[in-house]
Amino acid sequence: MNGSGPGPAARARARAVADAVLYEGYLLYPYRADARKNRSRWQFGVLGPVGAGADGFGEDSEISGQAVLELTGACSLRITVRFLQLQHRGIRDAADEPVAELTVAGRTWLDWDEAVEREFALDPHAPVAITAPIEIPGGVEVERLGDPAGDPEGSVVRTRCGLAGQFELAVEPDEGYLRLTMTVRNTGEPATDQRDAITRSLIGAHIIAEAEGAQFISLLEPPPDAEAAVGRCTHHRCFPVLAGPPGDHSLLLVSPIILYDHPEIAEQSPEPLFDSTEIDEILTLRVLTMTDAEKAAARATDPRAARIVDRCEAMTAPELARLHGVLRDPHADEVHAIPEIPPGVDWWDPDADGAVRPESDAVPIAGVLVRQGSRVRLHPARRADIHDMFFDGRDARVTSVHADVDGRTHVGVVILDDPGADLHEWYGRYLYFEPDELEPLERPDK
Repeated sequence: MNGSGPGPAARARARAVADAVLYEGYLLYPYRADARKNRSRWQFGVLGPVGAGADGFGEDSEISGQAVLELTGACSLRITVRFLQLQHRGIRDAADEPVAELTVAGRTWLDWDEAVEREFALDPHAPVAITAPIEIPGGVEVERLGDPAGDPEGSVVRTRCGLAGQFELAVEPDEGYLRLTMTVRNTGEPATDQRDAITRSLIGAHIIAEAEGAQFISLLEPPPDAEAAVGRCTHHRCFPVLAGPPGDHSLLLVSPIILYDHPEIAEQSPEPLFDSTEIDEILTLRVLTMTDAEKAAARATDPRAARIVDRCEAMTAPELARLHGVLRDPHADEVHAIPEIPPGVDWWDPDADGAVRPESDAVPIAGVLVRQGSRVRLHPARRADIHDMFFDGRDARVTSVHADVDGRTHVGVVILDDPGADLHEWYGRYLYFEPDELEPLERPDK
């Protein structure tokens, strides 16, 4: 950990996760405007106008999270508040009458609620209390449809309602640390109904905090001397997590979605699907089963929906296979001898069985830890039967190391020059020898 501030790669990583938070729930499969569940979106981080939550037709007006900061030098904080502003895309025909759908020059336009990304960044400043207004103007934009030289065949009217909000930072000492309270609130006038409330809400609101000359303390795994300060932190509708790569404590994401420290976008996910924790593979397969008419409706709904459909249709078989999942063994690179069963634990006890990993356990032979992948020469002893004796002096590759209930060790191998070695290994038909029947071909461990 250091307090030098985040670098470009760390910022890009945090931004990628923040973008996923920003758009989570923006579009839901089947990504069409006429789908009922797409008429009520924006599930996370919605800050409604004052009183909308209490009145039952909107969300609470603020999020607030606390973080613990350790100073390591002259500290500077940079705070960025991000959210979406709803933008209604209205469709009008040639007579300037509102319609739900219009096709001009082969392209279909649908009545729909789009969104515009908004970002409010404070200049770097010392860790002191600050209150800053957030003012986002409304607006109306008209796009004429049809031949520019002729009479318009219709128009797209995009309308945004102005937003008013506030960011507040409070700072107080706490046993050698600083406790920061970061709050974003909607300060707009009370809404009249549900539609009015979402129109004037801050959607997907979250905070990115960067520290230079200081480091944020993990709220999930604080060091012992910061546990008390972390325990006094409170949060409302959000949770702050370390947002940089492992070891980087200069970036904090105050997220309306609960995340772990150092979150990252899975490299297997080529396109954001927005659909609220659904599995990418399932959604991709669902998109591929949509009819041409359904895909056309999705493309007409939103440019992001069009990208999803196009990306799914262009996906290759290897790319689709990558979505099927990845199995990671956190102990894969560890080399260790077969563990001893603790005294008083029977061999059939799950605690004993769970400690054994034949694919990564090792056994010391002549100063070498022999494990899966090791090359050995076979020397069957007098315990061997006539079939084992045929393999005397042959070279083999270790496939696994096992311990039986009597405490003996057995090493599974396949013969290196056996034409059927790959087939034997595929279905687990190994030859088994005891350690004193094997000669390691690698150099002894130093």
